[in-house]
Amino acid sequence: MLSPLTSTRLLTLGLLAAAPFAVQAQDAWNGAHVGLYAGSVLKPDDGGDRFLFDTNLDGQYDDTVRTAAGANAFSPGSCNGVALGNTPAAGCAKNSGGADYGLRGGYDWRANDWVFGLVGEVSRNDVRDAVTSFSTTPASYTMLRKVDGMASLRMRMGHVFGESNLVYITGGVARADIANTYITSNGVNTFTNNGDTKATGAQWGAGYERMIGERFTVGLEYIQTQLTDNDYRVRSAGPAPATNPFILVNPNGTDFRRSDRDFDLESVRVTASYRF
Repeated sequence: MLSPLTSTRLLTLGLLAAAPFAVQAQDAWNGAHVGLYAGSVLKPDDGGDRFLFDTNLDGQYDDTVRTAAGANAFSPGSCNGVALGNTPAAGCAKNSGGADYGLRGGYDWRANDWVFGLVGEVSRNDVRDAVTSFSTTPASYTMLRKVDGMASLRMRMGHVFGESNLVYITGGVARADIANTYITSNGVNTFTNNGDTKATGAQWGAGYERMIGERFTVGLEYIQTQLTDNDYRVRSAGPAPATNPFILVNPNGTDFRRSDRDFDLESVRVTASYRF
């Protein structure tokens, strides 16, 4: 039978040996982390996106482009995507999603079974989003945009279970560089635009992470981004006859933009991080 002194010494040694594991379990979701992610952006959904026109150049996009006879010059309508011909009958190549990838880093604080943190990302993706309108000429006019790069900063709050698992919700802000392209089959008018733009918006989602070993985590994440993209403009001007619909109201031309102010992205990702 062990003496009380020996038992106390053995118990002390056992606690000292177990202490690093207890600290590790408690600190597993504390501290800084860096990592990366890769996934896919789903196809953007723009509903009934179309062009809005400003024929008198007063800054209000509430005009109708009309022919010299007074008819709506864009009565054939619009479609989401890049035109495959000069008329709606030719159809449009539909918008599509693509790869989504980036680098990330952040810091977490743990309080009992709750984790609170910040995460920042820099990312790229291959999503392309276009809208086309058709004129009675016939001719097609397309605005195509894509995210050239994006940075985001989000807060997150999660719950730990089984020490190795974390589920969380996240939300914050995002800012993106938007690359714009204008395409038209109209060879009569000249067209100018204001080039690439920037867009700011909100980002939110949810995710799951699992601890692998002492320092690594892997996870799944769903993120939705809603950017306000309302700065791209195209002007159609001469040289053209004075009866040309684009210069009929104002000889300096007509400005137009997309009706959809939002550039909405949904992405599903796999994440991997190293924790310090």
